[in-house]
Amino acid sequence: MPPSPEPRLSPREVVRSGMCIGCGGCTATDERAAMRWDRDGFRKPEGPRDWFAQPSAEVARRCPFSPSARNEDTIAAERFPAAPEVDARLGRLEGCYVGHVAEEPWRKAGSSGGMVSWVAAELLRTGKVDAVAHVAPSDARREKRFFAYGFSWDAESLLRGSKSRYYPVDLADVLRAIRNTPGRYAIVGVPCFIKAVHLARRADPVLAERITHTLGLFCGHQKSAHLVDSFAWQLGTETRHVEALDYRIKDPNRPANWYRAHLQLKDGSVRAQDWWHLADGDWGAGFFQNPACSWCDDVAAETADIAFGDAWVEPYSSDGRGTNVVVTRSPELQRMLEEAIAAGRLALKRVDANFVADTQAAGFRHRREGLAYRLTWRKRGLRPVKRVAPGRGALPLRRRLVYRTRAWITRWSHRMFRLAALTGRPGLYTGWARPSLRFYQALTWSQGQLGSWFDRIERAVR
Repeated sequence: MPPSPEPRLSPREVVRSGMCIGCGGCTATDERAAMRWDRDGFRKPEGPRDWFAQPSAEVARRCPFSPSARNEDTIAAERFPAAPEVDARLGRLEGCYVGHVAEEPWRKAGSSGGMVSWVAAELLRTGKVDAVAHVAPSDARREKRFFAYGFSWDAESLLRGSKSRYYPVDLADVLRAIRNTPGRYAIVGVPCFIKAVHLARRADPVLAERITHTLGLFCGHQKSAHLVDSFAWQLGTETRHVEALDYRIKDPNRPANWYRAHLQLKDGSVRAQDWWHLADGDWGAGFFQNPACSWCDDVAAETADIAFGDAWVEPYSSDGRGTNVVVTRSPELQRMLEEAIAAGRLALKRVDANFVADTQAAGFRHRREGLAYRLTWRKRGLRPVKRVAPGRGALPLRRRLVYRTRAWITRWSHRMFRLAALTGRPGLYTGWARPSLRFYQALTWSQGQLGSWFDRIERAVR
């Protein structure tokens, strides 16, 4: 019996199915292809028809959302075969920690405890890598975007690129540069990007040799660039007037989970507002979410050598100075952390996998029971193949309505933004967003009179 033909996939199929995360892994293989902005403010591949529309085995192997690509379990098992612990939520691991960097200025400069930049800098300091690829601010006037991937060759450059960036970026230029320039590189990225890196390494021996370390970031979902437009509208300006932005301005006198958006305008003035005062300021509601994120089952960057998140549990979430949770998977980086703890350079303590998972409880709910439920929905185009089995089980009606509402907000936030931008009437979007958010928070968190009404209905139907 002849072997089954290798699966093939085109970039167009991935994009049209709403499963393109915009990582750029597919375009890095063809100089004719590039990443461009789509109408919803995401990075998407473009290229000649014989590349974009032609199914290929290479795209099927390298796309992190390809139904036939190697999944996170397989990749992690190959990379960390001797891991002493395997957790159903966090994956393979050496150890778990909570805390922050004791050395200045890392904690002060970061959005959280400073651990991501510190580890990257330590890899540079010890000569384990020559450069670190990470997201940093761009020249908005020249590049027409606020953030992009670039390289840091020293600690000072890393510091300038620290902090959280909830903005679409891609790896295409970084992967091309690594392939063209000998050296040892570390890459910092969200789970799907790190997965894309490892799929690229498996397909390309040059990348496999040169990308020696991966640093993962826990992820809720990716936001559209249009979130910036929305924030600017609500703060009485327009994106074309914005010079720079900070999604999470840090204030040690306020709880870490009190996000405050900060826009620096080209005239030197500043506009700032707490997220909870904004029409779309509830992260979990799904405003401007990339549709591909609905099909992700990796919260904790399971294929990365080390992964970092925010410690969203008390007393850490109330500490405005910021606190990280850390999961180590590489024995090498496990030793690096333990040596730094012993030397007093890191203020970390060991915790178990349950503690780390609890800090990301909402994310795991959305990527486990929520994903299982979404996998039962009708969908056009490619069907995701995930480690979570489809099914709604004993999921209560109200929880199902929560997931349906998030999906509705995601879809309509893009549509209402386009209408508002087309007509030059921002109020069309914000006027839709505010009641949508109130409905979501009433349904999810029982807020307001509508929330009390939902509670009464729920009790009545039990």
